[in-house]
Amino acid sequence: MEYIYQSSWIIPFIPLPVPMLIGMGLLLFPKAIKNLRRMWAFPSIFFLTIVMIFSIDLSIHQINNSFISQYVWSWTINNDLSLEFGYLVDSLTSIMSILITTVGILVLIYSDNYMSHDQGYLRFFSYMSFFNTSMLGLVTSSNLIQIYIFWELVGMCSYLLIGFWFTRPIAANACQKAFVTNRVGDFGLLLGILGFYWITGSLEFRDLFQIFNNLIYKNEVNLFFVTLCALLLFCGSVAKSAQFPLHVWLPDAMEGPTPISALIHAATMVAAGIFLVARLLPLFIVIPSIMNGIAFIGIITVVLGATLALAQKDIKKNLAYSTMSQLGYMMLALGMGSYRAAIFHLITHAYSKALLFLGSGSIIHSMEAIVGYSPDKSQNMVLMGGLTKHVPITKIAFLMGTLSLCGIPPLACFWSKDEILNDSWLYSPIFAIVACSTAGLTAFYMFRIYLLVFDGYLNVNFQNLNGKENSSFYSISLWGKEGNNILKKKIHLLALLTMNNTERTSFFQKKTQINRNVKSITHTFIDITYLFCTKKNSCFYPYESDNTMLFSMLGLVLFTLFVGAVGISLSQEVIHLDLLSKLLIPSIDLLHQNSNNSVDWYEFFTNATFSVGLAFFGIVITSLFYKPVYSALQDLNLFNLFEKIVPKKIISDKIKNIIYDWSYNRGYIDTFYRRSLIASVRKLAKLNHFFDRQGIDGIPNGIGITSFLIGEAVKSVGGGRISSYILFLLLFVLIFLLIWYLLYYLYY
Repeated sequence: MEYIYQSSWIIPFIPLPVPMLIGMGLLLFPKAIKNLRRMWAFPSIFFLTIVMIFSIDLSIHQINNSFISQYVWSWTINNDLSLEFGYLVDSLTSIMSILITTVGILVLIYSDNYMSHDQGYLRFFSYMSFFNTSMLGLVTSSNLIQIYIFWELVGMCSYLLIGFWFTRPIAANACQKAFVTNRVGDFGLLLGILGFYWITGSLEFRDLFQIFNNLIYKNEVNLFFVTLCALLLFCGSVAKSAQFPLHVWLPDAMEGPTPISALIHAATMVAAGIFLVARLLPLFIVIPSIMNGIAFIGIITVVLGATLALAQKDIKKNLAYSTMSQLGYMMLALGMGSYRAAIFHLITHAYSKALLFLGSGSIIHSMEAIVGYSPDKSQNMVLMGGLTKHVPITKIAFLMGTLSLCGIPPLACFWSKDEILNDSWLYSPIFAIVACSTAGLTAFYMFRIYLLVFDGYLNVNFQNLNGKENSSFYSISLWGKEGNNILKKKIHLLALLTMNNTERTSFFQKKTQINRNVKSITHTFIDITYLFCTKKNSCFYPYESDNTMLFSMLGLVLFTLFVGAVGISLSQEVIHLDLLSKLLIPSIDLLHQNSNNSVDWYEFFTNATFSVGLAFFGIVITSLFYKPVYSALQDLNLFNLFEKIVPKKIISDKIKNIIYDWSYNRGYIDTFYRRSLIASVRKLAKLNHFFDRQGIDGIPNGIGITSFLIGEAVKSVGGGRISSYILFLLLFVLIFLLIWYLLYYLYY
């Protein structure tokens, strides 16, 4: 057992050979490496699998022995300054290592096919392997300065992967936005680290906790300064985990490839902020104002993320706001002191949200078959619909992730979210009401995504004879802008049927270049694509993803179904007999929490019924607003009956517009930052630029120009005659004497 703990230092370095070998290969043998580029997925997956097996073995030892191991080596010693490197293996390290590796392996398998067409395939796997190294180094770090180093490396990988398609201006702007926003939090984190080193004289976690707790207990430290340093430490987590008000970078980070969104911006990197707060919770828990501030920021983020997800059209940005809201739940739990609930929800949410993002990638691939490689169209849910028959496996996987995130039992997120909601009632009834209401909103916006994508008809905008875009065939919207009555459909279908062959295929002329997303058939099938199938022209339609992508999604489906079992109590006497609590016992003891909480099954079922009822209520409301208009109802003349059952106006148009404007415009927070902070910084930069050009550079430039002009003037009067020079000299002498005489006369 001791040998495996001593060997744990190798965990972060196992995936590192992949980016090193790729880089060296591209320098020494670029042509051969590019020709064999698909082979590099295997070592990336293989090395990460080794780390996963190692991490599982560590977790088994943790469960059986509840042992904490720490090894350090001196890095530099200078007088009173001593910096050390090392690694810490405890329950939190084991959990995070398993999470990073399991999600990472499935995402890498998925990425092999997803990125196969991309010229940056090698660069992608190099970045991903380096990110895995950085993230594993972060969770195994034994001190604050080491965490900060890997923290910045993780941020660098995020910056590179967000801007992976840097030739697109929107992606370049998104990675810059993420970089600048995270620098705000990281600067606060650095100041907080320096502040606590000044207070305690140590950066090692266990020494830091013990020294700080003694100082607080003996009242030998300034409470205001300590609170300020703790707040600065928390700023790093606020930025990395997209908490209000530093959340604005996360939706724009979706400009990176979808596997990046699944691994980095849904499951692992954004959880680094939660991990840091959990790691430093023994430090924060003795400062009540900081704990209340963490809970307050968490509940604001919960509500803000949910409300901003209500009207988004981009499927990935919608899931990004959902991620932001769920991270708020985790931060709320940590602020309440519910360490176990926060870590539990971190695990369940990571697998469920990774599944949803990989499912969205499969959907985007299928949409590219008909709209081409255009993120504005292939990710726009308004243009989707009716994909059930084309991507049935993706639909099932996406539905499992949706139900889990909504909190439907027995899926994973039900158990963790229900625990957070129960703890919130004990902490603050106001927070509990807000958290429970947001759980209903979660079900609303998640099933909104599901209905927009999979139900109804394919909702692309086709071109008419004049080249103008017509109304979509089928549109479902909360805001009453549907325009999908039967008469418009019949007129539009008639116009399409009267097109000649050239006009019928004009929509696809620019799309044939990307043949990787196109399948051809010669037969027709019963749906809207029948209109585009001819004997001479191939038919374009959405299709299911390849087997490797489906394998990753099905693997995450299994995790989504069963990972909640690690936190389910199997005893009515002691809650900590479940697997998660047995693993977390060292950390819970460190936080001085009671480990003998009894289970009240009646209370559990009562609370579970309430939370599940909220989820079902949100689903029902979604089905009322975003009602699918099935062709069977129209054929059977039951459409009018359906309209009578579903009210046309459930809420007033004014309220709809207010909610829509708030959500679609991102709560006006980006606009506020753009008009206040960004505009002010730009004005200040222009002022500094003007001062630099006209003042700092202007003085020496002015002297030089003046000297040049005087020289030119003097040069023009030079004729080469000595008599002329003497005459000018006498004139200047006379002028000087005259001026001196006048001044002397006026003075005296």
